[in-house]
Amino acid sequence: MGERLDVTGAWQRISMRYAVVDSIGTVLWWAILGAGATVPIWLANDGRMPWWGWLPAAAAAALIVIGVVFAFLRTRTIGYLEREDDLLVRRGMLFRRFVAVPYGRMQIVDITQGPIERMFGLKTLKFVTAAASSAITIPGMPGSSAEELRDHLVAVSESRRAGL
Repeated sequence: MGERLDVTGAWQRISMRYAVVDSIGTVLWWAILGAGATVPIWLANDGRMPWWGWLPAAAAAALIVIGVVFAFLRTRTIGYLEREDDLLVRRGMLFRRFVAVPYGRMQIVDITQGPIERMFGLKTLKFVTAAASSAITIPGMPGSSAEELRDHLVAVSESRRAGL
């Protein structure tokens, strides 16, 4: 029988400001799609909008509300746990995903920061392991926390690869 996954520890959560960053992307995406579907209807009817012409905009507004709510719920599920031999990353609302990244298999620990993340002082940590297809990300980390974790993981992974 398989060994049970030990997930009892001090889980670190990402910043809830990441939900705002995620929400901004959702609002922009659905607003552009809603306007892109509504404006041609308005133009095709010589500036008179039929009642059904507002349906794409109404659908986009509803999807914005749903997307913002899910952004806050989704952000609460993202976290990581530093264990003795690996880093455990979790995410997912309906389908929970736990990924254990062994320290000795980490090859690259990368920090990225998009323009909206930069406005909120957040960064995304990305780990690349020996299996090139397995890139794990932890979004929404405060800048100093991301840099401290990166430095710690690099030091631990180098010592594990060296066999110390």
